[in-house]
Amino acid sequence: MWTIGMAVTMVSPFPTTAACSSSVSTSFRNGEFALARLQSTTRTLRCCRAHPSSLGLRAISSNDFRGGTNIVLDGAPWRVQEFLHVKPGKGAAFVRTKLRNYISGNTVERTFRAGEQVDEAQIVKDVKQHTYVDGDQYVFMDMVTFEETRLDLKDLGDRSKWLKEGMECNVLTWNGRVIDVDLPITVIVKVVETDPGLKGDTAQGGSKPATVDTGAVVSVPLFVNIGDSIQVDTRTGSYMNRA
Repeated sequence: MWTIGMAVTMVSPFPTTAACSSSVSTSFRNGEFALARLQSTTRTLRCCRAHPSSLGLRAISSNDFRGGTNIVLDGAPWRVQEFLHVKPGKGAAFVRTKLRNYISGNTVERTFRAGEQVDEAQIVKDVKQHTYVDGDQYVFMDMVTFEETRLDLKDLGDRSKWLKEGMECNVLTWNGRVIDVDLPITVIVKVVETDPGLKGDTAQGGSKPATVDTGAVVSVPLFVNIGDSIQVDTRTGSYMNRA
């Protein structure tokens, strides 16, 4: 007689104590991890508010100011146009500056303590070609990507009178926004209207107004005639020579 034994394993529908402990432990650890990440993020934000340089801004000393230095003041980009380091016989040294706001175009004079730290404006320069005018907007094109950038006439100001189609310029952007255009220092334009020159005008050294093909009016020597090409300084709008 053979006796057959059967082993029956009972599976409980409820989790064992060990399983519950493991699940609670895992959830607890996940909660700790999430809390740690939240605390880390909070510390990072506090650090960024206290130290803007941690957001990618670079601090610069007023002692290092030069013509063309770009800085951030009151949330706007400014360009140092003039600077003077002053060391008085009494009192602390300081730096006297003349600044131009890229966005508004306003110019102000401001004094900084020697060694004062300010944020440097991260301005990007891209060479683009002026292709055409669309209403009151001047269009510039990246000749590699063919991406177009537009700048309003009011933002260009007097510089618009020297822009010619096909001219390459430095287009300046700050925080993804176009803020300025750097023109070539000199440009060659054609005289389309002026009083006729007379014999002997070269020796007299006088001047007369002349309208050029961009619409600008330039003071030119008396010997310059309609049809002449002249070179003009775009920074001052002054005549340089016949081209």
